[in-house]
Amino acid sequence: MKVLLKKDVDNLGYAGEIFEVAAGYGRNYLIPQGLAIPATDGALRQAETWIAQAAARREQLRKEYAALTERLNGTVLTFLAASGEKGRLYGSITTSEIAEKLQSEMGLEIDRKKISVDGKAIRQLGNHPVTVRLDAEFQAIIRVAVLPENPAEGTTDEAAEDAEDVEATEDAVEDTVDAVEDAVEAEA
Repeated sequence: MKVLLKKDVDNLGYAGEIFEVAAGYGRNYLIPQGLAIPATDGALRQAETWIAQAAARREQLRKEYAALTERLNGTVLTFLAASGEKGRLYGSITTSEIAEKLQSEMGLEIDRKKISVDGKAIRQLGNHPVTVRLDAEFQAIIRVAVLPENPAEGTTDEAAEDAEDVEATEDAVEDTVDAVEDAVEAEA
């Protein structure tokens, strides 16, 4: 089924573009959500206005994402968690908890699906890099510091050193951010 996109669709394309999609995807998702219409001759004539509107919207989003990326880079979020003797958490720090912490501390509404941890959750004391993917082009690296709830119990020397080095790791975060920005500029 050929469809003409009315709005930008992640992992598909931009407004005004024509795509061949599975009939069920077009009929059951794209068209009912108002993201696309069947590609007819009349619809193709309307495509020019959608392209212009989408380009303006994308440019505005780029500016917002650039400012937000700048604000997020180097941010350190601190969590207190119960842990065992070897620094392993009894629970875990999930992307949902990170999103909630960003909301409460910085007032940012970021979907948990845009937050990426090396695994599915953080299960160890220490400092952990976390990627916040705002867009394919804009990614921020934040640092999550997980400290023991009760420092006298359940800490190892390594976990205690990690807890003291939260500020020292900001340099490593900045280096990672610079590397990501250089890679994005090289692709452009």
